[in-house]
Amino acid sequence: MRTLPISRRAVLAGTAAAAAAAAASLPLGQGRAQAAATPAESGYRWRNVVQGGTGFITGVLFHPSVRGLAYLRTDIGGAYRWDDRADRWIPLTDHLGWDDWNLLGVEAMAVDPAHPNRVYLSLGAYTQSWAGNGAVLRSDDRGATWKRTDLSVRLGANEDGRGCGERLLVDPRDSDTVWLGTRHDGLLKSTDRGATWQAVSFPAAPSATGQGVTLLVAVGRSVYAGWGDSDGTSANLYRTSDGATWEAVPGQPTGTAAKVPIRAAYDRHTRELYVTYANAPGPNGQSDGSVHKLRTASGKWTEVTPVKPGGTTADGSADSFGYGGVAVDARRPGTLVVSTNNRWSLVDTLYRSTDGGHTWTSLKDRAVLDVSETPYLKWGAEQPKFGWWIQAVGLDPFDSRHIVHGTGATLYGTRDLKHFAPEIRGVEEASIRQLVSPPTGEAHLLSGSGDIGVMYHERLTASPSRGMASNPVFGTSTGLSLATATPSYVVRAGWGDHGNGAYSNDGGKTWTPFKTQPAPAKSAPGPIATNADASVLLWSFGTAHPAHRSTDNGATWTEIPTFPKGAAPVADPLDPTRCYAFDTTTGTLFASTDSGRTFTARATGLSSGDTEFQLVAAPGRTGDLWLSLKGNGLYRSTDGGAAFTKVSSCHAAHTLGFGKAARGASYPALYMVGATDAITAVYRSDDEAKTWTRINDDRHQWGWTGAAITGDPRVYGRVYIATNGRGVQYGEPA
Repeated sequence: MRTLPISRRAVLAGTAAAAAAAAASLPLGQGRAQAAATPAESGYRWRNVVQGGTGFITGVLFHPSVRGLAYLRTDIGGAYRWDDRADRWIPLTDHLGWDDWNLLGVEAMAVDPAHPNRVYLSLGAYTQSWAGNGAVLRSDDRGATWKRTDLSVRLGANEDGRGCGERLLVDPRDSDTVWLGTRHDGLLKSTDRGATWQAVSFPAAPSATGQGVTLLVAVGRSVYAGWGDSDGTSANLYRTSDGATWEAVPGQPTGTAAKVPIRAAYDRHTRELYVTYANAPGPNGQSDGSVHKLRTASGKWTEVTPVKPGGTTADGSADSFGYGGVAVDARRPGTLVVSTNNRWSLVDTLYRSTDGGHTWTSLKDRAVLDVSETPYLKWGAEQPKFGWWIQAVGLDPFDSRHIVHGTGATLYGTRDLKHFAPEIRGVEEASIRQLVSPPTGEAHLLSGSGDIGVMYHERLTASPSRGMASNPVFGTSTGLSLATATPSYVVRAGWGDHGNGAYSNDGGKTWTPFKTQPAPAKSAPGPIATNADASVLLWSFGTAHPAHRSTDNGATWTEIPTFPKGAAPVADPLDPTRCYAFDTTTGTLFASTDSGRTFTARATGLSSGDTEFQLVAAPGRTGDLWLSLKGNGLYRSTDGGAAFTKVSSCHAAHTLGFGKAARGASYPALYMVGATDAITAVYRSDDEAKTWTRINDDRHQWGWTGAAITGDPRVYGRVYIATNGRGVQYGEPA
């Protein structure tokens, strides 16, 4: 299993029940109710550590006939339903487990206008051979429960074009018929509400590397389909009026600016279809685009592009971009909004028109942004941006001034066309890489993530008030370590524009960048560790470069020739002279007894060849090492790695951590993502791994959870779990 990229660099769940079946009266975003977590069957209560979004919102869908009902999808973090009474988004597929990790990517959503409780999801993050096939989930109770159909094709919810769509549609003529557009396998059709699927004849031929069907939209009693593999001269928009035969739409726009149809929306009052186009599927790589409308009664096409890409900005940058989202006002004929996408120089915006696209107003130009609920959106010292990667746009069918738009990290909303704030409560999409729970201090948790660096969680129920760790700001965090004897000292490493490493003397509240960096750090920052008394730093740089050592907070560095390249350094919790590393290529444990100056081989012949084996040291002890070897089980050494013994109670161990000991126990509680039999789950042991208790259940699985786990050293039973797209989950005995 690999850790998969999310949002800017490349982000599902079952809860809630009958309360959501009735439409509530509050509009999306009002109120501040805190959701109550439901105890798991195991007796644990599970919730998200609040960060607030942190990933790419690829689609948002208001139900056309029910006030306050909406759905949201992400690229690797699943789908959500808006709970109007609780004023938050409810995850809809956390029940998908370890073996279904690929299904946490949501390619498309669909609702049935005639049956408000019905909702459909098409799932599958990647189309590569190692990812497995996609699936369709269908629900008759707004996602409280699901029925599943596995597909024979792959979907690409975390690939280029993931902001297009929707690729899933209930036929306007027959609620039992559902259409599904695929990337490489053409168009599929179901006549039994998604239970079975068949390929249908379609005029365009699938490509092994293309986009295929980019969108499906109902236009009266007809269905229109966008095709993403046009060369700019051939047809890219097709339609059917009988559900059997498809034809290219006559007179459709061609050329680079109209090469890929991104999204479409139909104004039933004026009988006009609006289509946004770009020269690439996005969210990256777009440099040209346009907006066109089709008067369906006459077949007349009109270009209504708000601003044509091209030219240069005041600072000489190219003003290149495409068009992304589009939504029409269900109450006001001729009123619509469209979004730019990939407009980095002038920043993306929403354009709004009240006259069918004849004139436009940029909402960004007068927007007032309030990100006080999710301060990380300031990206360090910067001001928040109105948006980037805007391909998801929604216009509330019951409130013409309520507009939402997704970005690479949040969902913004407005109710007066001027004041915008995140409407993201309940959505957590980060791909978590590291977790540290300090034994003292204000924060019970520090987390390192893909795309949003390191966060200091002074509260678990609110987005960190300091936002992302700054000085410097990282994109993806690659290392996070605390000095066990001096826990106020923390170091971090990651991908940053102004340095790749920093240290903190106040537990992670504030940071100081390393004065210098080893040469490889700029191109390959890897795991970092501090020894027990904070006197030494060890920094690894992958298999192509040697590890480095510093004794002056990163002012100077020296190579460690004997450190196994690519290994993650691990410090002994008590003895500052001892450090460890596991060489995954040879299955050898290396140890140092001179504060990391030299490393020598100890235990050999352990499993090798996988880069994701994990070595951890038990707190409060010297030389007590635990080695998770994934499918090969769990091993322990009590002599500093000279010898390891396999733990017989584990069938598989993917990640391991420690927390406060149970009452009367002398050894810390162990937490593991692994298997004691055939089920990969979350376990706790209070007796040094002699026995295990499963503490999650089938409703709380979150896909792949193999990156990190740790208990809280101050609260017995509390555990933090890193997920790949559902943020940090934390559990406590109910």
